[in-house]
Amino acid sequence: MDFSPMHLWESMTWIAQGVAITLVICSVYSLYVTLERWLFFKKAKKQSLDFAKQATAALAKDQIQQAVDVAKKFPASHLARVTRAGLIEFQLDTVRSSGLSGSDLVEAARRAIERETLITYSDFKKGVGALATIATTAPFIGLFGTVVGIINAFRGMSTGAGGIAAVSGGIAEALVTTALGLFVAIPAAWMFNHFSGMLERFSVEMSNSSSELVDFFIKKHGGSDAVGVRV
Repeated sequence: MDFSPMHLWESMTWIAQGVAITLVICSVYSLYVTLERWLFFKKAKKQSLDFAKQATAALAKDQIQQAVDVAKKFPASHLARVTRAGLIEFQLDTVRSSGLSGSDLVEAARRAIERETLITYSDFKKGVGALATIATTAPFIGLFGTVVGIINAFRGMSTGAGGIAAVSGGIAEALVTTALGLFVAIPAAWMFNHFSGMLERFSVEMSNSSSELVDFFIKKHGGSDAVGVRV
């Protein structure tokens, strides 16, 4: 029997071909998510480093509006998004809410930071969950193809034809779908774990940045200084 890929494909049943096509689609999507998230996280990391340097210098001089303007230059940075949300909320509340106490203004800014942190984390997590789904389901999809191949092998034996030729097609079909399922699942599992670690680091960075920003509001302004705002 010819075991070339083309001949194996032609000898597969339509069910096994459907399994193979499904796994190939999963593999392509997994590769797309991997490349897209890798580039996205790389850009976020680079922009966050640049933002941190410029924003720290601005806030050290008590230049809140300049820090907001700096944050606008780095839209891919998770730190810039969180910091900008807190600064803008603090500025707006300071201008329009003279009746509020300093602690109330700081607490409003803290809530704005928390909201933006959740939104940013959700944006960063897009697609990563799909890798986990592919990693867990691809082996079972391949196993389904394996079962179909085994059934075909027994069907060949039931015809009364003897020898390995009677079952080789079904066995080959079963092994191909099993191998394809593992080939799709293993890289997806690796990348899911890798990206999960990166997301955890981003979450810690946002949490630290949020705490430092709230400390800045308390120490520098106490929530009571009015500052100009341009959103």
